[in-house]
Amino acid sequence: MRIYENILLAVTLFVFLACASMGTPDGGPYDEEPPVLMEAKPAIGATNVKSGKITLDFDENIKLVNAFENVVVSPPQMQMPEVKYSGKRVTVELMDSLIPNVTYSIDFGDAIVDNNEGNPYEDFAYYFSTGDAVDTLAVSGTVLNAEDLEPIKGIVVGLHSCTHDSVFTRLPFERVSRTDSRGHFVIKGIAPGNYRVYALSEANNNYLFDQKSETVAFMDTYVSPFATPAIRPDTVWRDSVTVDTIKYVPYTRFQPDDIVLRAFKEDFYSQYLVKSPRDSHNKLTLYFSEPNEEVPVIEGLNFDSDGAYILDNTINNDTITLWFKDSTVYRADTLSLKVTYNVADSLGNMVAKSDTLYVSAKRSWSKIQEQQNEKFEKEYKEFLKKAKRKEDFDENNPPQYVPPTKELKIRFTGSSSMDVNANISFIFDEPLESLDTLGISLSKKVDTLWVPVEHYLLPDDNIKKYNLYAEWRPGETYRVEADSAVFKGMYGGISNKFTQEMKFRSFEEYAVLYLDIPGTDNQGYVQLMNKSGNIVQTEKTENNRCAFYFVRPGVYYLRLFIDENGNGKWDTGEFEKARQPERVYYYNRSLELRALFEYSQDDWDINSPLNTQKPLEITKQKPDKERKKLNRNATRKFKTKEKK
Repeated sequence: MRIYENILLAVTLFVFLACASMGTPDGGPYDEEPPVLMEAKPAIGATNVKSGKITLDFDENIKLVNAFENVVVSPPQMQMPEVKYSGKRVTVELMDSLIPNVTYSIDFGDAIVDNNEGNPYEDFAYYFSTGDAVDTLAVSGTVLNAEDLEPIKGIVVGLHSCTHDSVFTRLPFERVSRTDSRGHFVIKGIAPGNYRVYALSEANNNYLFDQKSETVAFMDTYVSPFATPAIRPDTVWRDSVTVDTIKYVPYTRFQPDDIVLRAFKEDFYSQYLVKSPRDSHNKLTLYFSEPNEEVPVIEGLNFDSDGAYILDNTINNDTITLWFKDSTVYRADTLSLKVTYNVADSLGNMVAKSDTLYVSAKRSWSKIQEQQNEKFEKEYKEFLKKAKRKEDFDENNPPQYVPPTKELKIRFTGSSSMDVNANISFIFDEPLESLDTLGISLSKKVDTLWVPVEHYLLPDDNIKKYNLYAEWRPGETYRVEADSAVFKGMYGGISNKFTQEMKFRSFEEYAVLYLDIPGTDNQGYVQLMNKSGNIVQTEKTENNRCAFYFVRPGVYYLRLFIDENGNGKWDTGEFEKARQPERVYYYNRSLELRALFEYSQDDWDINSPLNTQKPLEITKQKPDKERKKLNRNATRKFKTKEKK
């Protein structure tokens, strides 16, 4: 009996502990299967459809990701369709009236995913027809930014069966798509015929080009969609690294499938005076929204503007600074003036416009004087306090206090380590009143001696900048010296003594790059860019060739634009004149240049597909990364629960 009781007790205790033990279930294999469409009403490919309400039922709970961006209805809808999901069902209700005898397509892309793991129902497009047949043709391609070949995500691409370009500005698209993260688009449900293809960044969702601020792209010719039978390889993997078999699967290829649209914004000239700050009494700056072909005319209203200021303007005249010389003018707390500049009228003609300005300084002149007097009194008391400590101090004849001279600050662009092709300049905070070139010397180190070098100090277009010119030799060390008071500012600032040594890099520290680029003739401008995509050097092609000298070792990329109008810069397009933007190309890989080496590249094919040219390393709009398959047991946490 005792043995039986002990056995029963042990069994009971084992069962109790087994039921009460805490554990972490393994959860089973990771769910990698996308949801499966079980039923669609109306059915996919249905004809003679009369209702714009669609339901899609799946085999598991689903959700929609960014439906507003990812779900595209064609023909485009003037009223936003109502797209909802709940449980295993997606419902779409088209708010616009259905058009007779038209194929409708609802492109979900990868927007439908399962609720648990986010596995997408990839590239799903639902379609039906309000007529007796479904149109099944398609065209596809890529939209790139014309200036830098960046893929454009989310831009609308559309078709017009009327091949006259004016339809793009009058009527909405007939069929549309939207680009993905690669700039890629597919327009489906197209009937046979000829079409013009456009891209448009919608500002007002009316699917037509009616605002100059919209990004736009167009083809010079029309397309005629067609389909052909084709075969593609389909790889079956034994595991993640081993190929089992390669099958060749027949499919229907819809063409053209290699359209490239170069999108641009037109030069939209909207000139106006943005702001006119007067940061100090003696300085007034005018900021314009656009460049000015001519310097704006400035007329003083409460002061005589003749000779009252020095005008400091940028190259394109979009920023104008007035440095007032006459103290009777700049001591005024408020200045009134009239600024006249050119603007475009409704027909695009340039007409004069005048703005009357009343500009006040941040601080009143009396307040400035008060603060200066307080500063002087404080400095004088400190001076007198120190003077009284001296034995020769005479109370009846105290020493005269002379305030310290205002320092004119200098920014010198030279440094201890210099590139041979660098620009060397003196830059000041204010325009100069005088400059003593005899007080400036340049010498070169020869052994242990400093030997004078011929040099020139010449004014720049910027009135606060002076450039230093000399025959700079690689590997040599130079010294620039300036005596005190060599530079005097127009507001009393005086420069201190200045010395700077500069060591120029030797030839052995540079690489040389020679390029042969067929098709560029004398119109190409080649830009050498660093890993950040910033332009380091620019060279013009001559007879399809150019060279970059004095290139520091490093990784570089190459961009080229064809200067068709010969103005030395890249120009955008204009839709109304059917003018495409100037062509831009990239060398399709990086170049690693090492010191002491000369490189020759003659394999740049500018005619290769544009959408494959720009290296991914400097492409800012990266393709969406594939979803990583997580190891469930390693990364997922489960709540512990009692096992039964």
